[in-house]
Amino acid sequence: MIIVTGASGFIGSCLVRGLNDLGIRNIMVVDDFYKHHKEINLDKKRVREWVHRSIFLPLFEKMAGNIEFVYHLGARTDTTEQSTDIFDELNVAYSKAIWNICTEHQIPLVYASSAATYGNGDFGYDDKKSIKKLKPLNPYGQSKQDFDLWVEKQKETPPKWAGLKFFNVYGPNEYHKGRMASVIFHAYNQIRKTGKLKLFRSHKEGIADGHQSRDFVYVKDLVKACLFFRDHDAPSGLYNIGTGKARTFLDLGKATFAAMGVEENIEFIDTPADIRGNYQYFTEAKMKKLEDAGYGEAWTGLEDGARDYVEGYLVGGRKYY
Repeated sequence: MIIVTGASGFIGSCLVRGLNDLGIRNIMVVDDFYKHHKEINLDKKRVREWVHRSIFLPLFEKMAGNIEFVYHLGARTDTTEQSTDIFDELNVAYSKAIWNICTEHQIPLVYASSAATYGNGDFGYDDKKSIKKLKPLNPYGQSKQDFDLWVEKQKETPPKWAGLKFFNVYGPNEYHKGRMASVIFHAYNQIRKTGKLKLFRSHKEGIADGHQSRDFVYVKDLVKACLFFRDHDAPSGLYNIGTGKARTFLDLGKATFAAMGVEENIEFIDTPADIRGNYQYFTEAKMKKLEDAGYGEAWTGLEDGARDYVEGYLVGGRKYY
């Protein structure tokens, strides 16, 4: 059996779809299932068991001999949340418990780290370098960094493991995420309602309005990368999951207008004060480590990804992946 935690969330539910597409049905999905939209994310997907997060760990320990692989994607992901206690409990302590069970019973593990561990990028975005100097900009990123640092110190490990640093993911099944949903999702809704798109003004010298850049990765590509670590013997370690090519928010806005077939109408507004001090102006994954591990899939370009997302889901009849 394969375990997927955070299975009714954005990335988790898409991964379950990816497993189903491979003919895999023997899946235990784990989450708190507290939002109706999250349950809809798993609608029509074929799984064996639904388990609430609060009772999962003792059940996992009991069933460990029947588990062949674990994807631990469950986490608190709100980058504006300031309560460190919440992150310590869900993103650190819970992850340690899963790691320890996987280690004791020698079960392969893939877990979600985050590109948020890189902070403002002063030390680059290279997954081959030491992580000790990284300085995340918020408690969410710090919790992921804390767990990565703990993992680095472990002498006993699962037989193979990977911590995946997801960059800016977008695509279907993110509808429940509210403010934390992708810029494309918010752009689509703004344009649909008002006919125009508001982007954040730059507050950093040398960077023009709209030229803040991110490594935007389509969730379907991310699923392929997750599945790669199950099907191949890549060296254990931390890996970036991004396209390796930063694109501007202006590019994203233009791609969204084009996918919707609407004339461009973009204006700039001040970045909200509560996030301005910790705002990232550039992210770009270094991808050579994953390539060296044998991953050769092409990454979907921003324009093609926006078109598939908008036409196939936001406008189209499928909606859920």
